[in-house]
Amino acid sequence: MASRKPIRRALVSVYDKDRLLELGRCLADAGIEILSTGSTAKTLQGAGIAVTEVSAYTGFPEIMGGRVKTLHPKIHSGILADQNNPEHLQAISDLDIAPFDLVVINLYPFASTLASGADFAECIEQIDIGGPSMLRGAAKNHGSVAVVCKESQYDHVIASINAGGFTDEERKLLALEVFRTTAEYDLTIASWLGSTVNSDIESLDWLGLIWKRENSLRYGENPHQKASIYRGGPPGIVNAVQSHGKEMSFNNYTDADAAWRSALDHTEPCVAIIKHANPCGIAVGKDIADAYVKAHLCDPVSAFGGVVAANRTVTVAMAEPLSQIFTEVIIAPDFEPAALEILMKKPSIRILTCAVSRISPLELRPVSGGVLVQETDLIHAEGDNPKNWKQVTGSSVTTEVMKDLEFAWRSVRAVKSNAILLAKDGASIGIGMGQVNRVDSAKLAVDRAGDRVAGSVAASDAFFPFADGLEILASAGVRAIVQPGGSVRDEEVIAAAEKAGVAMFFTATRHFSHA
Repeated sequence: MASRKPIRRALVSVYDKDRLLELGRCLADAGIEILSTGSTAKTLQGAGIAVTEVSAYTGFPEIMGGRVKTLHPKIHSGILADQNNPEHLQAISDLDIAPFDLVVINLYPFASTLASGADFAECIEQIDIGGPSMLRGAAKNHGSVAVVCKESQYDHVIASINAGGFTDEERKLLALEVFRTTAEYDLTIASWLGSTVNSDIESLDWLGLIWKRENSLRYGENPHQKASIYRGGPPGIVNAVQSHGKEMSFNNYTDADAAWRSALDHTEPCVAIIKHANPCGIAVGKDIADAYVKAHLCDPVSAFGGVVAANRTVTVAMAEPLSQIFTEVIIAPDFEPAALEILMKKPSIRILTCAVSRISPLELRPVSGGVLVQETDLIHAEGDNPKNWKQVTGSSVTTEVMKDLEFAWRSVRAVKSNAILLAKDGASIGIGMGQVNRVDSAKLAVDRAGDRVAGSVAASDAFFPFADGLEILASAGVRAIVQPGGSVRDEEVIAAAEKAGVAMFFTATRHFSHA
């Protein structure tokens, strides 16, 4: 059995007073001398627990509203003294300093203050200085000192004290949690302060991010790959609540994220069906059930085993047809209780409820030796507004055609390049994606649309480098096309559109998705 180092003297200074009295009574009952500060000391004393105030011990009062109270040699020497080093012990003995065996500190709530929308000055005041210094000192000296930084650790602390102290391994694990906690604390502050100075990605010369493991997954993209999911950044798919179904897989998460983002690109009731990170159906409708039926009709074969996202509450009218199709995941901001009952009859379907929130402003893509960082491609650019499009061929189009063009343009962002999306009546009817040339994508979209292609509209995520792709769409019966423009052969493409009698619009904005 591992030996335990007993606790004789403890320093306790916490902002979060939850369970403080329970811990204090445990220390007192074990005969442990307690030193404390300010409100922590008053709370313990008010419960009849014997405490020595730090200011009385150091002979130096708390000043500047508590900014300076523990930054004193008598405190830090007691924390940092290696109790296995005779020179250290002699040094503190000569100065009448006693070592600490336990340090219990939690930090000012900077992150929650920031999240509350507090002003700059209030956030600055919640930057803890003494707390991280003492925690890091105790963690460095974990061979002699047990250090506790979270209320969630109190059960373990109380059990260890009652067992006679902490083992070497327990102190090491406690120290590890301190360094993780202070690293996250400092990184949160640095990122926030940096955001008040740097205005765009070009001036972002330092990037620090924090991810916390949310869950281990059965495996990654393939069974031989181990995988986990980590939480960090703005709320999103990782924060979704699963109310039914099998455990989410790696591929479920990637498809759910793609589907959710695609559905949120639209302001009208929208459903996106994703398979292998690509849409096999996107549609808007008069209500969410109408949108689902239209989205499913795009490619029913591929929709089998897909991931479905809705940007509105899932109703009974949507759940009924959805329950007839094998679906891996359904994600929405909410579900009608009766709709949940219908869907839960399917034992395997994963049901996720996810709050609508802002998309992370940055996208990261690992590459060997580093990471690529870019601003997230969102539907907000000037070129995403049809009022700013330039019509380069054809006569005026109807309001209905223009509405379909806008829908197609918003939807093609979700398709992997080269991307061609055909739409009619607010629904995708044929999608060509992930091809190494735009001609093949055009052929694929037309083939999937079948007889529905006549009178449809098309969106291309990037310009047509030659006229051939456009000619395939026009000859199939596409009546209007929206694309970024900007090719060196734009005039050739424009001439082909004019010859075919196709109305064509340039957006001057591209939504190319390479991976």
